[in-house]
Amino acid sequence: MSDSPTMKTIAVIGGTGKEGKGLAYRWAKAGLRVLIGSRSPLKAEIVAKELSDRLGYKAIIEGTSYQNAVQRSDIIALTVPYAAHREALDIIKGGMKGKILIDVTVPLFPPKVTRVKMPPAGSAAQEALGILGEEIQVTSAFQNISSEHLLQDVPVECDVLVTGTSKEARTETLNLVAAAGLTGWDAGPIENSAVVEGLTSILIGINKQYGSKSAGIQITGVQAPAREP
Repeated sequence: MSDSPTMKTIAVIGGTGKEGKGLAYRWAKAGLRVLIGSRSPLKAEIVAKELSDRLGYKAIIEGTSYQNAVQRSDIIALTVPYAAHREALDIIKGGMKGKILIDVTVPLFPPKVTRVKMPPAGSAAQEALGILGEEIQVTSAFQNISSEHLLQDVPVECDVLVTGTSKEARTETLNLVAAAGLTGWDAGPIENSAVVEGLTSILIGINKQYGSKSAGIQITGVQAPAREP
C-alpha cells in the first residue's frame, strides 16, 4: 500500500491506450500518484512524460512495466482490450493480494462490435474475478465513457455505473470516479457488470448511426451522493 493514507497510488494497466491514458490524465490532475503499466515500459515512459508535460510539475505520474506498476500501487485499473484481458490478468495476478482491481474492459468481438456478446463467465469483470480468485476485490467501471472525453478539460455529460464484489470496493471506486471529475453510481453486485459492459456495444452502435463519437448515459430522477475528492 502507499505510504500516505491520503494519497493513493493508482496503476493503470494498459495506460498507453486511449481509455487508460485518459483516466491516468484525470487522476494525475486530481493529485493522485499514477503509474502507467505497459508490456513496453519505454512506451509507458513516453506517455507518462507526455502527460506530465501537459499537467506541469505537480503531476506525479510514471511509466513502467505491468508487474512494477501493480506492486507499487493500492488500486489497479485494467484498461486493456478484451483480446489482451486474460493475458494481462495472468501477468498481474501475483501482485494483487490485498488490492482492488477496477476492470474497465469491455468484451468486444470484432467485427461485430455493435452486437452485445458476453463471455461464458457472464462479463469481463466476472471473468477477471475467476482468474484472480475470490479473495481479490474486483469492481467494474468506466466502460460507457468515451475516451474522446477523458483528455479534454471540460465537464463530461456521461455517468459511470460501478458494480463490484463488495460495498467497500465499490465505494473506493466511486471516490476515484469523483476524482476523475465524473458522476458515479453504485450499480450493485459484480453480476450486474454484464449489463453495464453490454451497454458499450449499444453506445458504439448509436455513435455509428448518428455520426457521433461520444454517446453516453445519465441517471435521472435521483440526486447523486457526494463523494470524497
